[in-house]
Amino acid sequence: MIAIGNTLVSEELLEKKFVCDLGACKGACCVKGDFGAPLEKEELPMLDKIYDKVKPFLSEKGIKAIERQGKYLEHEKGEWVTPMIEGKECAYVVFEKGIARCGIEIAHNAGAVDFRKPVSCHLYPVRISEHKDYLAVNYDKWSICKPACKLGDELKVPVYRFLETPLVRRFGQEWFDHLSAAAEMRDKKSR
Repeated sequence: MIAIGNTLVSEELLEKKFVCDLGACKGACCVKGDFGAPLEKEELPMLDKIYDKVKPFLSEKGIKAIERQGKYLEHEKGEWVTPMIEGKECAYVVFEKGIARCGIEIAHNAGAVDFRKPVSCHLYPVRISEHKDYLAVNYDKWSICKPACKLGDELKVPVYRFLETPLVRRFGQEWFDHLSAAAEMRDKKSR
């Protein structure tokens, strides 16, 4: 583990290779799972604020699921998630040419909203868990990401490099610079 500020970062972020391959996985991480995408508490008012602008980019089924369940749900005490369509895909997902894509991100790319998408989605396959005195930053292994691991190996891109933008979004540039320095030190030692 690497300690940076109030975070403990798994060294797997430096060791494992990863580059999303949507052509191969079809965005399965937006479709598979037992509950919707994890949300940070600060994102809840943002979803309330942007919903009307995002709604035109969503599927009819997604809109119905959100209007029936709410823009977000409390999964466990204090843990918030996006609603799902019939227990399957995230309600904010739309399918383009058979690939699951985030309707919020599509709205963002179209200039309709400033919010890109939930940070947990932007960070995947990294998951953050909150503990009493620190945040654990871990690499989440999921079989649906085998194509991303294969492509990452081929391109020799470590998880933390692939996720530079969302890691900076979540933790800041200084934090990411510390992580990069730790990776460089680790690489020098292994030579």
